[in-house]
Parts: sequence; structure tokens; C-alpha cells
Amino acid sequence: MAASPLISGLFWIAFVGSYWLPDRIVLKPAKTSLSKAELVEDRKYRLLLVRIAQGELGLREKTGRNDGKRVAEFLASVGLKTAEPWCAAYISWVFAEAGFAKPRSGWSPDLFPASRLARSALPGNLIGIYFPEKKRIAHVGLIEKQDGDWLVSLEGNTNMTGSREGDGVYRKRRHRKTVYKIADWVSNGRRSL
Repeated sequence: MAASPLISGLFWIAFVGSYWLPDRIVLKPAKTSLSKAELVEDRKYRLLLVRIAQGELGLREKTGRNDGKRVAEFLASVGLKTAEPWCAAYISWVFAEAGFAKPRSGWSPDLFPASRLARSALPGNLIGIYFPEKKRIAHVGLIEKQDGDWLVSLEGNTNMTGSREGDGVYRKRRHRKTVYKIADWVSNGRRSL
């Protein structure tokens, strides 16, 4: 009988202690600050971002050296000159075209601040690909959809093999385990318009 109070006491401590652990949705319900109308608007902007990004599919660099008229436009949207890596600039341009004030950076790690990290692979969220040789996120894409354990993304400055130094805008299929971080710039994001 002495074991029974001990076991229930341990259970109680584990239960109460787990309440404060992050991401314990079973014990601490997640609260959404978005109303139904805001959720509808959120979805609308996610689909808009995807459509804008899809509109650039098939775009290729002029000579394969981070160049060409459209690439220059992507780079200019973040204040960079031509012949620079442009995956993050492409994503920033997509958000600008949809009327968002942020993100605005040509450096992919900037698109993954702690305040924007997410677990949900929603359309319009960003994926960060980590490159060990760089010791950082060195490539970014926009999620088009999730298909089981796979994410379908729209990415600039990549190629058929998924390089971070490619030649155009491609649709990529990446396993969830190969994605280092996901960022959400849509939920509670501030649009400039």
C-alpha cells in the first residue's frame, strides 16, 4: 500500500511538471489568437504567396552566374547587386509582391529568426536547408504543400538536384527530415498594404 501513494505522487509531479514543457498540447491546449475571419484571410495570403511563387517556375538565369533581368529584380528587392546568390532574395520578392513588409533579406539565415519559427508545414511557410560545410542555413524555399512526410517547395537559385547554387526557379520535393527549420511570416504578419 505504501507504493500506491508514492506512485500517485510521482504521477502527479510528472503531470504538473509536464504542463510547463513546450509543445505539450495534450496537457496545455494551444490558443489561437486569430478569429475565424483572420483565419480566412491568413489562408488567402498563403495561397497568394504560393501563386506568386508558382508564377516564376521555369525561370532560368541568363548565363548560369546569378544573372538575368528577373534575378536582378529579386536581388534589387533586398538591396543587392547582380551576381549574388538569390534564393532568399526570391522569397523576399514573393512576399513583397503579396504586399508584406517583411521578410526583406538576401541572406537565408535572416528568414529564420526565433520569433518566426514554426512546426507547421503550411503553404506559404518557409523551409531552411542546413549545409554542414557552411555551418548554417544556406538555402530557403517556400512551401507549396505537404504530401505526407514530403514537402513540396518553390525555390529560387536551385536546380534539379536541389543545389543552393543552381540556375533557376524549381519545384522541389524534400523529405521533412531534410528540412532544418520552418518559418511562418504569414500568421500574425504585418502586411504593408
